[in-house]
Amino acid sequence: MGMTMTQKILARAAGLAEVAPGQLIEGKLDLVLGNDITTPVAITEFNKAGLSSVFDRDKIAIVLDHSTPCKDIKSAQLCAVCRDFASAYHITHFYDVGQMGVEHALIPEKGLAAPGEVIIGADSHTCTYGALGAFSTGVGSTDMAAGMATGLAWFKVPQAIKVNLVGKLGAFVSGKDLVLHLIGMIGVDGALYQSLEFTGEGVAALEMDDRFTICNMAIEAGAKNGIFPVDEKTLAYLKGRVDRDYQVFEPDPDAVYAQEITIDLSALRPTVALPHLPSNTKTVDEVAGKPIQQVVIGSCTNGRLKDLREAAAILRGKKVCPGVRCIVIPATQQIYLDAMAEGLIADFIEAGAAVSTPTCGPCLGGHMGVLSDNEWAISTTNRNFVGRMGPTSSMIILASPAVAAASAITGVVTDPATV
Repeated sequence: MGMTMTQKILARAAGLAEVAPGQLIEGKLDLVLGNDITTPVAITEFNKAGLSSVFDRDKIAIVLDHSTPCKDIKSAQLCAVCRDFASAYHITHFYDVGQMGVEHALIPEKGLAAPGEVIIGADSHTCTYGALGAFSTGVGSTDMAAGMATGLAWFKVPQAIKVNLVGKLGAFVSGKDLVLHLIGMIGVDGALYQSLEFTGEGVAALEMDDRFTICNMAIEAGAKNGIFPVDEKTLAYLKGRVDRDYQVFEPDPDAVYAQEITIDLSALRPTVALPHLPSNTKTVDEVAGKPIQQVVIGSCTNGRLKDLREAAAILRGKKVCPGVRCIVIPATQQIYLDAMAEGLIADFIEAGAAVSTPTCGPCLGGHMGVLSDNEWAISTTNRNFVGRMGPTSSMIILASPAVAAASAITGVVTDPATV
C-alpha cells in the first residue's frame, strides 16, 4: 500500500521501510522545541526523572516568546528557569529578549526546520513547519522532556486528508482566508489525529508565508499536522537558511486517504471566524458593519513580512478609527527590521497604530492588548475561544491582515476591497 508524505517521513524516522495508519512507532527527532510557558514544566519533569544530559544541544530550541519581555513576576521566574537550563546544558538555539521572535516564525527563519524532518514542540502550533515539507506536531511538556533527553518520541501514524488546491487567490484573499474556509467546511474536529496534506496545481500560487499560515492552523481542525509538498518556492526559502542535508518526500501515487477535498482558490472570498470557534466562519460581507474596539495584527499565524505588507498597504495614508486600538506585532526581529527598511513601521505609526517588539502577547491574553469586559477584537491570531484574549465576555473575530487593517480604519468589520 502506498504512503502519504507524512507516513514516509515517519517511516524514515523509525528506520522502517513502511508504516501504516494506526501503527505505533518510535521515531528519531530532528528538533525539540519549547517556549517560556511550556519549557519550565518540561524542565521540572526532566529533573524529577533524574535526567542529567540532553541528547543533542544543537537539536533543542527554547524560545522565550509568550510573555516576554516579562509582563509580571511569574513570567520573569519562568523565563529564569529556562535561562538557567539553557546555560547549564549549553543549548545552542536559545532565544531571549532582543534575539527571540514568535517561535513558529523564528524556527523556519533560523533554518531549524527542513523537509523530511521530524519536529516536536511543546506548543500546539508546532504544526507550522509542515509548510517546508516536514512532519511537525505539538506535544505535551512531559514528551518534550523525554525528547530533550533521548531524541526519541512515540507516534501513532495518522491517516491523511488530501486537500487538492486549484486556481489562484484573488485580490485581498490570502492563506488565512483559505484555512478559515477549510476549517469552516470540516469543523474543529474534522481532521482529528489526521494529517492535512495539501496538493494540486494551486499550491504553486501560494507564497511561503501563506503556507506557514495554513499549516499553523491545521491544529484548529484537529489535525495532527499539516504538510505541503516541496517545490521551487520552498527550495528558494531554504536557500541560505538550511545548509545541512535533508530529504524531500512525495506521496506515492497509490497513497490512501481517508478523505479528499478540492478547493478552488479563485472562488474564495475574505473570510472571518466569529466567536467562539475557528470553524464559525462567514465571508466578510456577511459580517460587515459589526463594531470592534481592538485590532491585532501579528502572531505565529500572521506576523510575517507578507502579512505586514498587506496590512500597511491598506493603512498607508489613512488613520485608525477613533475609539479603536490597533496593535501591530512583527513576528521576529528580522521581520521588524525588514518592515522598518520598507517603511511599513512608519506606515503603521503614522496611521495611529501601536507597534510592539516581537511577542505572542495578546494572542493568549498575555499582555500587549488584553481586552476588557464585552469588548470585541478582530485579530489575525489563530484562536477565538471564550476568554482567550480577556474576560469571558470579550469576543474575538479571526481574520486576515487585510480584513483586520480595513476594519481598523472604519471601526467595524470591513471588506478590504471597500476602503
